[in-house]
Amino acid sequence: MSLTAVLIVVVAAVLIGAFGIRVSRTTSDFYVASRTVSPLWNASAIGGEYLSAASFLGVAGLVLSFGADMLWLPVGWTGGYLVLLVLVSAPLRRSGAYTLPDFAEARLESMTVRRAASVLVVLIGWLYLMPQFQSAGLVLREITGAPRWAGGLLVALVVAVNVLSGGMRSITFVQAFQYWLKLTALAVPLVFLLMAWRAGGAPGLSPQDAATWQVPLAGGKEYALYSTYSLILATFLGTMGLPHVLVRFYTNPDGRAARRTTLVVLSLLGAFYLLPALYGWLGRLYAPDLVRTDAVVLTLPGRMVGGTLGDLLTALVTAGAFAAFLSTSSGLTVSVAGVIAQDLLKGGVRSFRIATLMAVAVPLGLALQARALPVADVVGLAFAVAASSFCPLLVLGIWWRRLSTAGALAGLFVGGGLACAAVLVTIVGGPYEGPANALLAQPAAWTVPIAFVVMVAVSFLTPHRVPPGVARTMVRLHTPEDLNLDRGDWRPRSS
Repeated sequence: MSLTAVLIVVVAAVLIGAFGIRVSRTTSDFYVASRTVSPLWNASAIGGEYLSAASFLGVAGLVLSFGADMLWLPVGWTGGYLVLLVLVSAPLRRSGAYTLPDFAEARLESMTVRRAASVLVVLIGWLYLMPQFQSAGLVLREITGAPRWAGGLLVALVVAVNVLSGGMRSITFVQAFQYWLKLTALAVPLVFLLMAWRAGGAPGLSPQDAATWQVPLAGGKEYALYSTYSLILATFLGTMGLPHVLVRFYTNPDGRAARRTTLVVLSLLGAFYLLPALYGWLGRLYAPDLVRTDAVVLTLPGRMVGGTLGDLLTALVTAGAFAAFLSTSSGLTVSVAGVIAQDLLKGGVRSFRIATLMAVAVPLGLALQARALPVADVVGLAFAVAASSFCPLLVLGIWWRRLSTAGALAGLFVGGGLACAAVLVTIVGGPYEGPANALLAQPAAWTVPIAFVVMVAVSFLTPHRVPPGVARTMVRLHTPEDLNLDRGDWRPRSS
């Protein structure tokens, strides 16, 4: 049943994506869906791509392993959109850019800054794609016994087909459908799981587990206080730097629609994140022996319900998991392919399709070779890199006119470089002893402040490197669309 569910999700994704072929003709269709996506439709698509394997499987697994302090992870992922709403969404849409490197070039008037931003977009995208492919291998092996590379390869192929066929317009349809599928795939089985828990006498946690749940930030990790606050900082500030999230705001018609989209996203994410926490709590009661805790969502229906109904519920959850892999991977692939096509190739639809193959091949190879970390931990590292590089660039670039080209470059290299080094050591080098392990596994608490300080300090030291057209750019970023200067809505102060 689970294998059939996976095949249904794959076929549905391909068929819905094929609809995009009929309406995708221009370069703008492929990159930003010609900027015609409505707030509700766009918010559903953002929810579809943002709720990745880390949200669908990883949160429940971390709650099972470490308790209540891991609940800050979905809080941070949702709260990041509040920061995005207040500081970034509308000005970014008014910039008229296609990608983050486009914005960097337009604001700083520098090709060097653009190239640095392009490299970081690709690195963040690949780092985020890698756990999606690894988790797909875990799920397919769990239900069929297939080798772990098979699931990642299947997801990579489906994503490539969808993106090659219709670009952004195509995957918008797919991702909006997949958000509601993921919500249903967690909500419906949870009803039956809670009924089984109630029928079994409604058991509670042991005194030790109950104490962990009642005292947040006291989980089983070493240096839990630092790790949790660093993770909160990464998720709150890293959301605005994720290329596959930001590219969706370019598809809104205007800045007002971008703000409305963000408000709807907050509601959709808040509803979804209530569910994985309950799975983690039930996992502590009924599946405390799991070695690979990311599989707790897939395991509980069979253990708590059993029989044919349990198999059906497992199939539904498995379908939702594959929807998570497909939707997130699609958004990441579009954002990475857009940057590769514009900055490394010649641009246009043909280059976009070649870049799509490059965008999925590298993280698929990394997923097969890298050691398997908890999926939410790897995604958290991607947030740390984004928070340490693009967050300072966007916040200062939008709200501080004295940001210089040299300051932006220095901040990107220092903040992004330090975060990337910490990620590389964590993934390749393995755990270390003492505080070094916590500092490397959750680097945002020290890399984000360093990036901001370096960007501001170097900008003060290089005032001659402030772009000459900064005044015009700032007016464009902050002038509301409904303000008609020709009509007389704004008049200069009389001398």
